[in-house]
Amino acid sequence: MLKQRIITAAWLAPLVLAGLFGLDGGAFALFTALMVLLATWEWANLAGVTRTVQRAQLVAVMAVLMLAMWLTGAATAIWPLWLSAAGWLVNLYWVTRYPASGGQWQATGRRLAMGLWVLLPCWVGFNVLRDIGMAWLLFVLLLVWCADIGAYFVGRNWGKRKLAPHVSPGKSWEGVFGGLAATAMLAILFALWLPLNLVGGITLVLVTAVVTLASVLGDLLESMLKRHRNIKDSSQLLPGHGGVLDRIDSLTAAIPLFALFYVEVLVQVFAQVPPL
Repeated sequence: MLKQRIITAAWLAPLVLAGLFGLDGGAFALFTALMVLLATWEWANLAGVTRTVQRAQLVAVMAVLMLAMWLTGAATAIWPLWLSAAGWLVNLYWVTRYPASGGQWQATGRRLAMGLWVLLPCWVGFNVLRDIGMAWLLFVLLLVWCADIGAYFVGRNWGKRKLAPHVSPGKSWEGVFGGLAATAMLAILFALWLPLNLVGGITLVLVTAVVTLASVLGDLLESMLKRHRNIKDSSQLLPGHGGVLDRIDSLTAAIPLFALFYVEVLVQVFAQVPPL
């Protein structure tokens, strides 16, 4: 298993990095759309759609929606990001009240609708951040990675209080605090690098904390859906790593939320900072 994980990572990481940071405009939108379409294929299974033809039809519908958004300018609009924020508040309610909340979302149609407000705004968030600047896209990616690493090491060594035992028994509150500490350090380093004044730095740290918590929720949401379907991985598309959703579950929440915060809050605070 370890050997397979290393082999997959060896070709996957350069491909993803080249696509995210080597492309722009329509090519970048197409690259990220392909990732989201693969995630849609997996989400259909999480929603209870198991027949190949039906899953392919849902992927085609998602592709048509994304094309329509691109042609109308909605692929870089702000309203899908607000839709995402509202949707993740609903997701938060369902995750924190699982399994009692199951009756509210377990119908296949509702899980498919959930996928729309999770996956489509994530794609929009990628496009918005790429237009803002590669540095901010990199920042969100680093934020999620730092949150995962901080949570893993702190949780493994000191984790005692379970975060969501019915959803993901391995996660602890101590792990969450470890992730928050790691991303706070990342935000401080970014603030010093820009450089930002005190207000700008504090604002970035606060936004980073909220987005870090959202990334944890993204992970928990997929765990909840997989637990309901009684499956370990969203798919086997990435040998040794599970599926695409298993790799981007945290990003589905972090990317659109940070993009929304940047456009609505941070751009005002950073008004005196040269563009990246």
